[in-house]
Amino acid sequence: MRPGRQLAVLGAIFVVLYLLVFFGGGASGSWQDRLEPKLGLDLVGGTRLTLEATNTVDGQAPTAENLEEAREIIESRVNAFGVAEAEVVTEGDRNIVISLPGENRDLTEVGSAAELRFRKVLQVADGSGAAANPAPSPTDTPSATPSGSAAPSDSASPSATGSVSPAPSSSVEVTASPTGGAGGGAAAPTETPTASPSVTPTPSASSSPSATPAASDSATPVPASVEEQRRAVEQKVGAPAWEAANALQSPNDLTTDPSLVEKLKPFASLTDREVAVLPALVQFNVPQITCAQLDARPPASISAVDQQVVACEFGTLKYLLDQAKVVGTDINDANAILDQTSQWVVSLDFTGSGQDKWTALTQEAFNNEGAACDPSALGDSGNCRVAVVLDNQIVSSPEILGVLTNNSQITGNFTQQDASDLASTLRYGALPVTFEPQAQQNVTATLGASHLRAGLLAAGIGMLLVIIYSFFYYRLLGSVIFLSLILSALLVFGALVVLGRQIGFTLTLAGIAGMIVSLGVAADSFVIYFERLKDEIREGRSPRSAVSRAWVRARRTIISANAITLMSAVVLYIVSVGVVKGFAFALGLATILDLVVVFLFRHPIMTMFARTRAFLSPRVSGLGRALPARNKPAQPRNPRSKEA
Repeated sequence: MRPGRQLAVLGAIFVVLYLLVFFGGGASGSWQDRLEPKLGLDLVGGTRLTLEATNTVDGQAPTAENLEEAREIIESRVNAFGVAEAEVVTEGDRNIVISLPGENRDLTEVGSAAELRFRKVLQVADGSGAAANPAPSPTDTPSATPSGSAAPSDSASPSATGSVSPAPSSSVEVTASPTGGAGGGAAAPTETPTASPSVTPTPSASSSPSATPAASDSATPVPASVEEQRRAVEQKVGAPAWEAANALQSPNDLTTDPSLVEKLKPFASLTDREVAVLPALVQFNVPQITCAQLDARPPASISAVDQQVVACEFGTLKYLLDQAKVVGTDINDANAILDQTSQWVVSLDFTGSGQDKWTALTQEAFNNEGAACDPSALGDSGNCRVAVVLDNQIVSSPEILGVLTNNSQITGNFTQQDASDLASTLRYGALPVTFEPQAQQNVTATLGASHLRAGLLAAGIGMLLVIIYSFFYYRLLGSVIFLSLILSALLVFGALVVLGRQIGFTLTLAGIAGMIVSLGVAADSFVIYFERLKDEIREGRSPRSAVSRAWVRARRTIISANAITLMSAVVLYIVSVGVVKGFAFALGLATILDLVVVFLFRHPIMTMFARTRAFLSPRVSGLGRALPARNKPAQPRNPRSKEA
């Protein structure tokens, strides 16, 4: 192919590329806006959150399938939250990294397990720790029963509405919206906030130990790893304390036997993880185990649906909860909507089987079947309460005043964003893996701009040093190097803009580093070609013939060197995660475009230079001593040789 044709092909590539930059899909705004590539977190600021995954309280790493499924769910949640251009990747065998460029935001909620459970409240006790030091008179011991629980709000006639226990204004509560007709029509439970600023326990005889749980929490076999941790806790608290804790029938045993206070003191020093592995009855009955310890338990501590569990509400009330009869997977859909009072609520649509389970649970709670609910756990109307538990937290615990057959609503002091976030979490389901947030890094826009300037400065210095060396050593040929680097930079820049719009590629500091490394690869190809050109001239070929001959021989070496670099970039991209992928992608992209410039610009322009007079001048061309060696007159032969 003639040099002019090759240069024309390169020109056509530039025209098409920059037509895409200025007028392609996603191009909008001013001309300057259309020239902006998509920048990564470390260049424009933003948030990066690392989540560490565990399957259960035993601390084992999850399977690769569960981790990938969790990554997809978290990515769906992030996108549904209105978070644009986020990157969610797995890292190692237990970490998921979420990167959100351009916005500082708390992302810890996207890693919540969203394990929704509906559990009957069996017993209620004080969880503040005050019961660990009982007063001499039993009448001085407050009951944990909330004073204002379970009264229907502003209803003059009986209805099937689920009533509400009073809560602080920041909490979320469940009520039932009357939707059914006469004859016991069920109503859908909804959550409404109350304005009560506090909850004060009232004395009640319901705290007697007469009611015991209907089922033992030890009915389900305990995993070996948890059993080992329990033995370690037993050794820590000592055999007397362990035996006394397991012998308790209710938290009120301390009022009848004050000596238990000293025996049970070691439980107050247990960590959140140690508390999590204790049997549910021990967590509930030992007053030294407070809500502060229970609320700090690791994720998934009370996720088992076939076991009784203990959880707290309002930070001071400790509940013994029944097995989960309705779970998050029984919910078909969840949406954030405005109710009749123009308040944001989360509407829950149960599946067919889930609706049957919900109806059965409300019937069981309304009738208090088997007297499973202790009087301390009953509402004002004498009916059982059902706790709505999300992960380790009790969202609310309404009294059930009727058999509920319709869908539910979760309401509270929600903003539109709060309701949308919760609905999204429930809609995409519970994660197969539980997470603990590790490090959340917030990079300000100012710091990101500083990183960008530093990266561009490093790239500019690297290119300038290559150009200075090229002109010093190769002179006229240095202009070929200079023009080649400029063209490569323009191709890379245009490709970054287009790829950022089409596939979401973001330029990071690691990507800039990959491009700087590619400068070395490009410089190597120049050295290979020019030094081969000198060798051809020294061997006696004319500059014009040396250019084509040197190209044929150097081309193979240049392709091999770039192919090795490209394969390294591909392998690195496949096996790496996070910003390292950006480095590998940028290195591979720059290498490919360098090959384009080598074939469509460097060789054709050298062919054209070989036809000029300047190319034949050692001082101008930069070929050094190669041309003098070629033009040096041949030495005369020894005359004696003729005589011989």
